[in-house]
Amino acid sequence: MKISSIQKSKLKKYKFDSLKEECGIFGVSNHDDASTLVALGLHALQHRGQEGCGIVSFDGKNYHSEKRQGLVGDHFTDSETLKKLPGNFAIGHNRYSTTGETSLRNIQPFFADLHMGGLSLAHNGNLTNALLLRETLVKDGAIFRTTSDTETIVQLIAKSKREKFKDKLIEALFQIQGGYSLVLMTNKKLVGVRDPYGIRPLVIGKLKNSYIFSSETCALDIIGATFVREVENGEIVIIENDEIKSIKPFPKQKPRPCIFEYIYFARPDSLLDGKCAYEYRKNLGIELAKETDLNADLVVPVPDSGVPAALGYAEQSKKKFELGLIRNHYVGRTFIEPTQSIRSLGVKLKLSSTKTIVRNKSIILIDDSLVRGTTCHKIVKMLYESGAREIHVRIACPEIKYPDFYGVDMPTKEELLAYDKSIDEMCDYIKAKSLKFLSLNGLYKALTGGERNTSYPQFSDHYFTGEYPIKPSDNIRGLQVKQLSLLSGKSTN
Repeated sequence: MKISSIQKSKLKKYKFDSLKEECGIFGVSNHDDASTLVALGLHALQHRGQEGCGIVSFDGKNYHSEKRQGLVGDHFTDSETLKKLPGNFAIGHNRYSTTGETSLRNIQPFFADLHMGGLSLAHNGNLTNALLLRETLVKDGAIFRTTSDTETIVQLIAKSKREKFKDKLIEALFQIQGGYSLVLMTNKKLVGVRDPYGIRPLVIGKLKNSYIFSSETCALDIIGATFVREVENGEIVIIENDEIKSIKPFPKQKPRPCIFEYIYFARPDSLLDGKCAYEYRKNLGIELAKETDLNADLVVPVPDSGVPAALGYAEQSKKKFELGLIRNHYVGRTFIEPTQSIRSLGVKLKLSSTKTIVRNKSIILIDDSLVRGTTCHKIVKMLYESGAREIHVRIACPEIKYPDFYGVDMPTKEELLAYDKSIDEMCDYIKAKSLKFLSLNGLYKALTGGERNTSYPQFSDHYFTGEYPIKPSDNIRGLQVKQLSLLSGKSTN
């Protein structure tokens, strides 16, 4: 099956010039306002997914589900909606689609009425063998209602012949591969799971007698919960009768958390290994300045994600920091879709320059990463049009040369600017005076205080190195074709 130009446009629909994390998940046990707390938690995790949101609650007898396309604040702030979600247990999900199209049927949490009772599941990440599992399950008679890889997990649990839910879950987990964190809810338990390498994040919090699972600690802060600890790699944490139990069924692995949680994904105030993400990002800028000897008038960040690194760079290099770019926070993606004349405005809808600040200045422009390069090209052009004399681009991470298969919207290496271009060629593409990336060892110094251990990389850093902790079983081109066929209802056989 060949991919047509129309199908290619579908594949490109959700591609942006920055990395996009797939989802945020949040769960609350034994609280009178469980659904309200989940809604607040999802609001704090909105940066992890903006295409859809959902909450499932359990009132002791029945499960209740509400799902919406769009933002949490547009749907789960009124009392009428939350009244439809009674109960002391609830889980929620923010969706950014990387597997499966954007539609209401793919919005999580998923719910299934199994032989053992009801099960609701929310998933952050991506399964690298989802297609193989799906095809096997379908041949065995399974009926899928969605195009999401998450439903594969539900089907595996449903198919298990084990008696206890714990054993059904473990059997399913041993069949899946990839980077994932899960929150599951039954009529007795709230369960959190993290993949054997800990690629995708999950933390535990506590609010009085209630335990909470969250993708990040910032969502605990918004409801006044206390951070307890991270769910460890390969760990299953079960909350039942206000007690917490830990199971570690997998062979022991050294953790390999996603390095982009530190560089970009996590909200700046979220804790990662005991430090705020903001601190790590400022350290990235400090190391970048140590590797760069450059005379310039101003250090200017690309807002908002480039600000901490730019502050660190300015501090280390003793250069003046200025907000030469201002971000408009009130532009949604739907606003830039309607007409070609609107689309042609491009980056100016989201960013504008402070002209009197940048005019006649030599500028060091700092960003957290360089993916496809199209936005950087437009920003450099905008600054030159605003009168900047020189623009030197500095990136606070190494060159991104390899795709991700664990829940990040970056499916093919051909899309990546650094995949087949030299530094000079990339610099020519973005039209900057010079371009430099932080070295891999500089990245590790900023995050760990030491250089990269080649025998055991402390992070999943495959974006830069091509060293994948888990090799994908599904061919990526086959994955694209299969997803398109699922959307159209056609077979790829």
